[in-house]
Parts: sequence; C-alpha cells; structure tokens
Amino acid sequence: MGAMRDLDPLDRLLAAADNALRTLAADSPPGRPSPAQGAARAPLAAAAQLEAGRLMRVNHAGEVAAQALYLGQALVARDPATRDTLLRAAAEEGDHLAWCAERLRELDAPRSALTPLWYAGSFAIGTLAGLAGDRWSLGFVIETERQVEQHLDGHLARLPEADQASQRILEQMKRDEVRHGQAARGAGGTDLPPLVRGAMRAVSKLMTRTAYRF
Repeated sequence: MGAMRDLDPLDRLLAAADNALRTLAADSPPGRPSPAQGAARAPLAAAAQLEAGRLMRVNHAGEVAAQALYLGQALVARDPATRDTLLRAAAEEGDHLAWCAERLRELDAPRSALTPLWYAGSFAIGTLAGLAGDRWSLGFVIETERQVEQHLDGHLARLPEADQASQRILEQMKRDEVRHGQAARGAGGTDLPPLVRGAMRAVSKLMTRTAYRF
C-alpha cells in the first residue's frame, strides 16, 4: 500500500481496486503479528462462542469499511501529506482486518454476507469525504475513529470473559484508532458539523446491527 503514494491518479485507482479484491477475498496477510498470540485459549461455551463470533463479525465488517473509507479518501486527497496520513491509517486497518478474519476462523464464525456492500458503500462515502477537501477529509477520520473507539469499548464489555484472544485484538485496535485520530488532528483535520456526526453515527449503527445478524 505504501507504493500507492507515488502513483498517478489512474494507477492509484487500479491499486484501490486491487485492494478491494484482496479485502473481499480475505487474502492479505497482516504486517504485524496478531495481538492474540500467546492469549489463553480456554474452550468457550456454545453460547459464548456464538456471541464472540457475532461481535467479531461486526468488527471485521467495520475493518472492511475502514479500508474502503481511507482508500477512497486517499484516492482524491489533494496534499501528498494528507494522502500519506490516510494510507498509513489504512495499512494498520489492514492489520486489524486480517486479525479479525483469523479470529473469525478460530471461532468458526462466518464473515458478514454483506461484505461487498460494506466495501462499496464505504469507498463511495470516503471518496465523497475526500472531495470535500483535505481538512474535512481528515476531520472525517477524527470523527470515525472517535466513534470506533466508543464502539470497541462496548464490545470489550460484551465479549465473554474467557475470550482473551478477541479481547487482546480489540484492545490493540483501540490503541491504533486513538492514534489515527490524533494523527489526523495533527495533520490539520477539523471537527465536523453536528449534523454530519449524527449521520455518521446513524449509518454506523445500521451497519453494526445488520452485520451482527448477517
């Protein structure tokens, strides 16, 4: 993904399409080892495993969306420094995606059946956010990460206590999301209007509730 920084617009579009195919095929390895390595692997009761799988499916869907959002924004970013900020965040979101996919396999839980929709819709939203200008695009990152941090807190509270592997993954994801928001703020991002923040919360809630079930 780092090479995308040096591409012309058409090549960046092709690189984004390649990333979409890799994301949907779930065949991109993480750049960092999973935080779940070394976690205790106590067997989960059937109900606990089902709930953990549903929660991690939601998180996987969220990471699919994050990949698409940030690559859509990077595609139309005006300032190379803004593009770099977005691509660095997208690379770490790619790690999150791979970690969640691996954990879903361990929990014998399926990915969301609507994964292509999450990617396509989020890429479109990210592109629109980027077209609004770099300052607003980075503000979109700030608000996205703020809402994701709250979401992760909720899932950490709901995960079965015995599922230390999923807990470790979400804890590292949360640390990364906080850092992404801080980086976007430092790069010149501005707070979005309340109406936009509310619309983002509504879309996020719809996606999480749907991915939990499908």
